[in-house]
Amino acid sequence: MLQAVAQLEPRWEAELAGVEFAVEEVPADDLPADYLMPEDADPVPLARLDPAWPGPGDPAHPARPARIVLYRRPLLARADGEDELGELVLDVVIEEFARLLGLDPQIIDPGYPEED
Repeated sequence: MLQAVAQLEPRWEAELAGVEFAVEEVPADDLPADYLMPEDADPVPLARLDPAWPGPGDPAHPARPARIVLYRRPLLARADGEDELGELVLDVVIEEFARLLGLDPQIIDPGYPEED
């Protein structure tokens, strides 16, 4: 995941500074109430996006920053080898970061594959 984020940093450093990244083994049964499930989501998610919670004072400094959580086991199950895993993790980070910003993944990374 760190490699994926590092690939985005040159272009998106300011936006990434306000995002936490984490890895969990599998999705929890009790997802947060503010969990944003994409409409076209797979039955077993590869990641989750937790939006920022506004702080009591300055909205520029939320009580909890936005968080992108990757699920280790579902990612490993989808990938055939280290190279494919690295590409899959990058794609998932791009997709979740794009959702967070309300942008298309191709804007986040012009190398992201186009929709068929």
